[in-house]
Amino acid sequence: MYEHSFLQAIILGVVEGVSEFLPISSTGHLIIVGDLLGFSSVPGKVFEVVIQLGAILAICVLYSGRLTRVVLDAPHDAGARNFIGATLVAIVPAGLVGVLYHDFIVEVLFTPYVVCAALILGGIAIILVERLHLETRITSVETLSMRTALKIGLFQCLALVPGVSRSGATILGALLVGVERKTAAEFSFFLAIPVMLGASAVSLRETWHLINPSDAHIIAAGFAAAFISALLVVRWLVNFVSHHGFTIFGWYRIVFGSILLAYFLMRG
Repeated sequence: MYEHSFLQAIILGVVEGVSEFLPISSTGHLIIVGDLLGFSSVPGKVFEVVIQLGAILAICVLYSGRLTRVVLDAPHDAGARNFIGATLVAIVPAGLVGVLYHDFIVEVLFTPYVVCAALILGGIAIILVERLHLETRITSVETLSMRTALKIGLFQCLALVPGVSRSGATILGALLVGVERKTAAEFSFFLAIPVMLGASAVSLRETWHLINPSDAHIIAAGFAAAFISALLVVRWLVNFVSHHGFTIFGWYRIVFGSILLAYFLMRG
């Protein structure tokens, strides 16, 4: 039982680390993989929050040098201040909508069929946007205007619908407003830090009492797996999209969403 639960935790951690920063919806993947594994060794919500923190830590480590420079240079560098300002502006819309409609999202939208529909429609949207061959005007986060950041933040609101994908929504929005692919992916990473840390803090506060010390090894395994897999995926993603774009992820979403829909329909 110990080894079985430990292995399940590692698998789910890897799924979170791989899918969190790709525009393919970590929610959809965790739902299906968790269901197939029958994972129930620790309270699901607590475990999900902890492995998300593992994925976020990977971003903090990978970009530690750049993030540190931005903070230290902010007092005397306009680009650094712009970086911080654009990030803060972009997280406001989804934060406000999330607070105002939290109960509706959890009670009404958080269903397998909504996730499947969001996966498929999001995949179609990515393919269509890539085929537009949009002009790219912005090649660094430091040059993002506050207006452009706000537009991307409004797109991020779509990610409140389960299955849309936070990274998918922000990347799609960034491409539509003229941000080149690599910068769009990186801005999505940077937005994830305050957004996911804030959401995780709220979730942990609500579920802290559910944590059982005997499950510490399971939680730690999932955290470590998410951290390591996210490190590898983020490095690969930035290089991949710079040369190949996001179309492959659109097709993947359509196929995965269709398989997921068939799975839930067969289960009744």
